[in-house]
Amino acid sequence: MKEKRRHRMMVYALCILLCMGIPAGCSKGKKPVKGGSFMYYVNTEGTSLVKEAFELKSGTTEEKVRDILQVMMKETDSIDYKSVFPKGVRVTNCYLENERLDVHFTRNYKKMKPAEEVLLRAAIVQTLEQIRQIEYVGFFVENQPLADSAGNEIGYMGREYFLQYKGSSLHLYQLGDLKLYFVNENGDKLVQEEVSVRYNSNISTERLIIDQLIKGPAGDGLQPVIPPETKVIGVSVKDAVCYVNLDEGFLNNTCVTDPQLTVYAIVNSIVDGGACSQVQISVNGESNLEYMGSVNLSKPLSRDQDFVEDINKGE
Repeated sequence: MKEKRRHRMMVYALCILLCMGIPAGCSKGKKPVKGGSFMYYVNTEGTSLVKEAFELKSGTTEEKVRDILQVMMKETDSIDYKSVFPKGVRVTNCYLENERLDVHFTRNYKKMKPAEEVLLRAAIVQTLEQIRQIEYVGFFVENQPLADSAGNEIGYMGREYFLQYKGSSLHLYQLGDLKLYFVNENGDKLVQEEVSVRYNSNISTERLIIDQLIKGPAGDGLQPVIPPETKVIGVSVKDAVCYVNLDEGFLNNTCVTDPQLTVYAIVNSIVDGGACSQVQISVNGESNLEYMGSVNLSKPLSRDQDFVEDINKGE
């Protein structure tokens, strides 16, 4: 009994070191080779997990747990994926006994969105199960076992547990309002249109805005700003900058006569509706270009109201 208690306390002590900046091995931006160790992150839209190569160093089980959780809680420098840990959610301690690892979290764990929480659990369980001595992982919040919405304890989980979440389980829909910019009837200024949409809660606000801009205005008297054949390659956010990557369909724009209206319809809509202060637009990953020969896209752009129609003019 004393030996078992000492072992549990050892894991606890090692987990406390997670926030002390102890170095861990990580090969960011590299896909894991077959049979190689890996780390799960979440894509920038928060809709799916991203598997990246991770150097799992030799050592005790406790040291491996420490290294993995330390890296998982640390924010990345990638624009393609981010930590699965939302801000404020942290591991406080953990215990290992009979191949079962108990992981304890701060109370902010309960503030996560359902899909966000499932992805965090899936990432932690499947990453930690690479350690041979760990068969199952249990989650605890403020020393209480994690429970579902009905109050039933979820219990210990292995990687097979998350097979049930493939498909529609993560497709949670909600209603929301967006303020989008389209071209006015005269074709010389932008006008803001507020629309109500039903959308997948896994989709980021910024991606939703781009999708709705491509869809076009809902009301009469407004003109679209983006060619409807445009495909979205990716939308991500990093350091308050939204990176919008579109395909070549974006270049064949016959919707507007002034390309600046298209560019600033995108920029103004995202800045007004999201959490970004600037927008970087690229085409097939290339931003060092002039859109339709006149708008420089090489740098992130800020919101510009000069292109918006003054509805009070003439009063």
